[in-house]
Amino acid sequence: MPERRTVALVTLGCARNEVDSEELAGRLAADGWELVENAEDADVAVVNTCGFVEAAKKDSVDALLEANDLKDHGRTQAVVAVGCMAERYGKELAEALPEADGVLGFDDYSDISNRLQTILSGGSVEAHTPRDRRKLLPLSPVERQAAAAAVALPGHGVVDAPAPAPAATPASAPEDVPSDLPDGLAPASGPRAPLRRRLDTSPVASVKLASGCDRRCSFCAIPSFRGSFVSRRPSDVLNETRWLAEQGVKEVMLVSENNTSYGKDLGDIRLLESLLPELAAVDGIERVRVSYLQPAEMRPGLIDVLTSTDKVVPYFDLSFQHSAPDVLRAMRRFGDTDRFLELLETIRSKAPTAGARSNFIVGFPGETEADFAELERFVTHARLDAIGVFGYSDEDGTEAATYEHKLDQDVVDARLAHLSRLAEELTAQRAEERIGETLDVLVESVDDEDGVIGRAAHQAPETDGQVVLTTAGGTSPDLAPGRMVMAKVVGTEGVDLVAECLFEEAGR
Repeated sequence: MPERRTVALVTLGCARNEVDSEELAGRLAADGWELVENAEDADVAVVNTCGFVEAAKKDSVDALLEANDLKDHGRTQAVVAVGCMAERYGKELAEALPEADGVLGFDDYSDISNRLQTILSGGSVEAHTPRDRRKLLPLSPVERQAAAAAVALPGHGVVDAPAPAPAATPASAPEDVPSDLPDGLAPASGPRAPLRRRLDTSPVASVKLASGCDRRCSFCAIPSFRGSFVSRRPSDVLNETRWLAEQGVKEVMLVSENNTSYGKDLGDIRLLESLLPELAAVDGIERVRVSYLQPAEMRPGLIDVLTSTDKVVPYFDLSFQHSAPDVLRAMRRFGDTDRFLELLETIRSKAPTAGARSNFIVGFPGETEADFAELERFVTHARLDAIGVFGYSDEDGTEAATYEHKLDQDVVDARLAHLSRLAEELTAQRAEERIGETLDVLVESVDDEDGVIGRAAHQAPETDGQVVLTTAGGTSPDLAPGRMVMAKVVGTEGVDLVAECLFEEAGR
């Protein structure tokens, strides 16, 4: 009998990392590794790190050190770093953190089982030397797809055979669109099941639309270690959604570094508008959500699809970052307060209850008091459901790190605290505006301590608040995770809503 090998995946950072972890889980399970939930029960703890900002890097290091402590009093024999921080720093991270028994980059993912086995057996795997992954593919987007097979793209893995039970694949794969793809891009013959293993039983799962980013925002290092923008085949996205539905998933959230660019390397920048109705029609899927939209790339047709397609939620995760024109130009971005407000007005004219959220950076180099006041003006009038605020800090290798006119840290901290307080007040007010609304709520958890918790269409997982469900009689019949119920908002708790179930009109 083969030796039992156990592995646990500890995931930090964004939903894209969660997809990557489930691909790693799929690869490891296919090679005989037993997946366990807790690192203390695993021979190898694999920490999928985040390398976006300083706070995320610190969290990743803390997680690695915590896992390393298990080696002194548990089953754990090795701790391995993967993910964005490992990819971004490679040997530098390995030298600075000898507690990690391995630091693996994206190129190691296809052979992850052998890498972990080598480490578990007492061998060593050389930490990779970081490189600018934007240079691995052609500059022209339309030339990338044919070359992408030779480049590691986490979260894009598929197999050309039907997935094992209980996963199911359709009898025939949908045709990729458009039909006139470049050479080497003919649709796959037969279904291409996702190379993925679910790590939880949540009724919500993320699906990658693409990897990488072609934008050159001066504050962001992500393109350098995630690479140029590469779309997934529409058929692979659709097959993965079908596969997830077979696993009991009710909501899929489409993720990438920039979803509004989907399809540009496949010859059709409007491909998302065609794909969304197909995803919404997948049997078992009740809700399709699109995250991370670039305001400068929003187009009327996409707004129409997002606001009028059944089961596609009118949810707009818009990456504004700032609204003062001079700051946006320094960020290598576009727009201003009035144009952004017009965009939101257009959206709400089509879907008055649409959800909208964004993140903002304060204290950017050269940000004046007038610039900050302009950002306040936008945030005050935007009526956003959720707002993330971050203080600027230099990121290695970014253009902004070389800028002059850096603000004193106490100024950055003061502006961060001020806008954070304002955001908290405004989002609470926005939640109060929803009192009286009738919502479709996806139940996500039921327990004695917290009661019945779910999310409405305007609330993305983990970032945008939640709905606390109640019933007139104090009972909660058949409110299991995964059920969609209709409820009326009767109160708020900050950004969270309190809603009473309407069982006579209960959803699906």
